[in-house]
Amino acid sequence: MLVVLASGTLAGMVRFALQHFTVIPLIQAAESYQAAGMIHQDTAWRPEGGWQRTSFTAITTLLTSIGFSAMLFGSMALTRRPIDARRGAVWGAAAFACFSLAPALGLPPQPPGVPVAGVAERQLWWVGTAVATAAGLWLLAGGRRTWLRRIGGVVCLSLPHWIGAPIAPGQSAVPVGLLRQFAIASVATAGLFWLLLGTIGGLIGSRR
Repeated sequence: MLVVLASGTLAGMVRFALQHFTVIPLIQAAESYQAAGMIHQDTAWRPEGGWQRTSFTAITTLLTSIGFSAMLFGSMALTRRPIDARRGAVWGAAAFACFSLAPALGLPPQPPGVPVAGVAERQLWWVGTAVATAAGLWLLAGGRRTWLRRIGGVVCLSLPHWIGAPIAPGQSAVPVGLLRQFAIASVATAGLFWLLLGTIGGLIGSRR
């Protein structure tokens, strides 16, 4: 629990700081296009701009980071192997590939103002991609590296993208350049977060 709470909090704070200066300004820019085009407008409650939105974002980021930390180091604990910074970084990189990089190849992070497919379809494809990527990495890197395992690993990694992500109908109100910047910034901050999370947790775990 010490590893989970400490690493999740520290990595979450860094992630919030990175997003505050990279991702959030792009979201605000996209919201201006959304408002101009009147796309996906709703009356649901949302935090107001300024300190309220910033504080809610910070709290959500920290809690989510602690949850991811529990998943990461809980899985590492099941292997019954010592935890150190190197193993933590490797597992963090694998988690990034499963939960951020691979899904982003088919469903890149999208800011407001962009039409998206149905929630159920996107969730199903995202979960399937994360599971298939984890299985593929395990087949390629874990246990005996036979040709059969390697072929199975490649198939698992490729299968979600052969099937294809759900496609959203409609046109985006956000410029293509902004969409590209948002996707790159989101994936990059996620990668830094996972590597930092694994490394910090590994360092703390090795000193216990």
